[in-house]
Amino acid sequence: MNTLGVGIIGTGWVAGSHIEAFEADPRTAVRAIVSRDKERAHAKTEKHGLTRARAYDHLEQMLDDPSVQIVSIATPHDLHVGQAIASARAGKHLLLEKPVALSLDGLRELQAAVRAARVKTVVSFVLRWNPLFEMIKSFLAQGLVGNLFLAEVDYLHGIGRGYAQHEWNIKKEIGGSSLLTAGCHAVDALCWFVGGRAVEVTACANISRDNPLAYEYEPNSVTVVRFDSGALGKVTSSIECVGPYTFNIELFGDQGTIRNNQVFSKLWPGQKGWATFPTLLPDSGDVSHHPFKGQVRHFVDCILEDRESEASLDNTAQAHEICFASEISAREKRPVGLPL
Repeated sequence: MNTLGVGIIGTGWVAGSHIEAFEADPRTAVRAIVSRDKERAHAKTEKHGLTRARAYDHLEQMLDDPSVQIVSIATPHDLHVGQAIASARAGKHLLLEKPVALSLDGLRELQAAVRAARVKTVVSFVLRWNPLFEMIKSFLAQGLVGNLFLAEVDYLHGIGRGYAQHEWNIKKEIGGSSLLTAGCHAVDALCWFVGGRAVEVTACANISRDNPLAYEYEPNSVTVVRFDSGALGKVTSSIECVGPYTFNIELFGDQGTIRNNQVFSKLWPGQKGWATFPTLLPDSGDVSHHPFKGQVRHFVDCILEDRESEASLDNTAQAHEICFASEISAREKRPVGLPL
């Protein structure tokens, strides 16, 4: 089997995890890195021992490289749409960091380009490959908690000045919103666990009184989602909170309840308290903790087997639409119907 060549756009924190994941899969190898500063791209190749990877300072140069079949986009959010459209039109398969777009128009334009190019995509809602997520999906498939009627997922991560992305993340034109810049992981988890179609969003957002981190937008939001099944979902997102990184999951069904790695079910007669299952929790904001290797294995499988990923651009568009609708609802103080 021929090795699939990978081009990485970006040289920041998450780019390193992308490189390590692709290099760990024997079916792929990083062949190029692009940065506005070619020396930074070259330094990245040296840091990861990529002796056969080229350093570029123009995206077009990499897209002309015949050794690259997959492009991984790991740049600030406002660059994703343009870079992804150019890559798709060049016939490259796409691993897209979230959010894929900061506006509905950008999302739709990108979807159209990907469909026209008929390339494969995976959006980096990487927590889907976290062992707790996989365990919860298994519990739901077994019917341990029955039909869900309420689901809550919280993303609480104080992205302070110690993070390299802080300087640009606080800007409205790049960060977007609390959900778009980070809380979308919780929105995707909500959609992934509840299933079905979201039909309405209602939200509120605010900023702390003194705004010590200098956000240009409200970094805290509470979003309620109504699904076509009748289930309700709630996502709390705070990226200026003071405290440890927290990713809470609570799923309430007519036969039981899941609370992170704890389960209570009517189907287990005699159960008197929570049953706790040891697993790896999504309890760190460090990207090195995230299961990129599982995501990459899945994506390469999809490419080689010519099938669509459940985390493809089209299949995760709803999570992005919920983020956009949340911002509209909070701003205009009204419910927003979906699809937009």
